[in-house]
Amino acid sequence: MIAAGHQTGRRSHAAALDAAGWLGLAAAPTFAVMALLTYLFGAGVDMMCSMSPLSGMVPMYVLMSAFHFAPWLKLISRR
Repeated sequence: MIAAGHQTGRRSHAAALDAAGWLGLAAAPTFAVMALLTYLFGAGVDMMCSMSPLSGMVPMYVLMSAFHFAPWLKLISRR
């Protein structure tokens, strides 16, 4: 009985790690798409806030995409 419960715990832990891995891989492309969409359709609002090209939502999304690129590098290095 105890061994069966232990195996179930291992499987659920592995499933949680697998889900976290997929979420980690989803972050970088999601932020990249958000940067592109904000650049294409939302740049007018951003320009009213500041005149610097390094401030605003587009650079923030690009940086977030770059910061979340590590899981992709790990995946590429394994192959």
